[in-house]
Amino acid sequence: MKSIEIYDTTLRDGTQGEGVNLSLQDKLDITVALDELGVDFAEGGWPGSNPKDEDYFLKVKDLTLKHLKISAFGSTHRAAIDAADDGNLNKLIEADPDITCIFGKSWDFQVEIALGTTPDRNLEMIQGSVEYLAKQTQKPVFFDAEHFFDGYKSDSGYAIASVQAAVDGGAERVILCDTNGGVMPHEVAAAIREVSAAVAGVKLGIHVHNDGGLAVANTLRAIEEGAIQVQGTINGLGERCGNADLTTILGNLELKLGYQCLPAGQIRNLTNLSRKVWEYVGIACPLGQPFVGPSAFAHKGGVHVSAVQRNPYTYEHVSPESVGNARKVLISELSGGSNLRAKLANRYPQLDNDAIRAILDEIQDREHLGYSFENADGSFDQIVRKQVGRYKPVFEPVFYRIYSPSNEDQAGSEVLIEATVKAKVADEVLLCASEGHGPIDALNRALQKALLEAFPVLADLHLTDYSVKVINSTQETAAKVRVHIEHSFEGEKFGTVGVNVDILEASWIALIEAYQYALMQHVDPA
Repeated sequence: MKSIEIYDTTLRDGTQGEGVNLSLQDKLDITVALDELGVDFAEGGWPGSNPKDEDYFLKVKDLTLKHLKISAFGSTHRAAIDAADDGNLNKLIEADPDITCIFGKSWDFQVEIALGTTPDRNLEMIQGSVEYLAKQTQKPVFFDAEHFFDGYKSDSGYAIASVQAAVDGGAERVILCDTNGGVMPHEVAAAIREVSAAVAGVKLGIHVHNDGGLAVANTLRAIEEGAIQVQGTINGLGERCGNADLTTILGNLELKLGYQCLPAGQIRNLTNLSRKVWEYVGIACPLGQPFVGPSAFAHKGGVHVSAVQRNPYTYEHVSPESVGNARKVLISELSGGSNLRAKLANRYPQLDNDAIRAILDEIQDREHLGYSFENADGSFDQIVRKQVGRYKPVFEPVFYRIYSPSNEDQAGSEVLIEATVKAKVADEVLLCASEGHGPIDALNRALQKALLEAFPVLADLHLTDYSVKVINSTQETAAKVRVHIEHSFEGEKFGTVGVNVDILEASWIALIEAYQYALMQHVDPA
């Protein structure tokens, strides 16, 4: 089985994406996660470009890494000086990484416009910089041939000469870069064939951006043509349209093309790493992200679900378990009986055809009113319980009241909202008030406070997400809103939904269903 090196650039390239900002500790945590997955190389940053990256190369030495090699990134020396006098190259040496990776120009246009030097001098800079780093560090040096494919189209001879200069300097890998992200797969193939034939012994890598939406396709084509190293980021994070998404590339290389990229079995941890990185950057995971997205194996159409129940490969290109993901059966007005049976087979095996039909009818009726149950398992479960005679509410909500003080009441301090909740448990009426950052936070705190003494397990119930959608916007101020609330409880995340013209009432409905669901799961798990 042929192996492919995986070189992760999330910690540098990824942070250049809009809205992405990683703390030093975030970068160290992701480094550990990459090591646990079995990635070969991680580019920690550019020493000398900012204090955070300098600190990273100090702190990363305190980590006990089993597999991962740390790379420091930089550029060729400046045109007006020699390599030994270049401060940035010397910063790379001082950082003392496992390897260094520098970029240089392969496009004559960039040499003239960006560097303001001659083509010959640029080749001297490439060879001299690689030679200097290799001699001073006695460690591997990789060379990123920046703008290689645009350079190849402009002057193929010069682009290839830049690769030759890096090899002559001692570069152990030369990575061909589509820096502008606009190359096509057939162009990648043609260029790699010519470079491989022209530069004896060159070991190539591929580094492409996704501006044309072809980063993964171009990477896979490069591998087919003999590239042995892939550079990219977890989840495709990066500048403009992002870099090549390593999660998609790894899934395809290991599961479809038979390459060995990670230690045996580690591909099953791919989804977990992807979700961790999304959490670190504070961006919601795209539902349809290939292999690792929440909807990558989600089935909604009744015909699809029925077929998947018979054989998953009818509508799944790989098994979700192979990448650590999970199959989801979505419930909506489009659902058929097969959806419900598939979703409920383990928890409610007693469902007969009449119960299935009754559940479907109620879902369709409520979705007509604006409800959505795709990501509201808590609300959906209560519909099912009612139909099978297992709906036993643990408490009875009586009323809620919201009090919003005027700014004058809290002049000079943050304005807190107060909520009062009354609920009945058995024969006892509970009345509690609480403050919060906004009415929903206050309402949630007050409800939890009211029920906590009777149900201490609710200390583990945490509101994790809250969203509002206007349903019939043409009604203007009389429009309904749909509130979706997500909670975590005893290791499970679940959603509930409420609909009303009043956002507070819709939120109250969703909150009540969340607490009922959590308690029913604890008291009477189906």
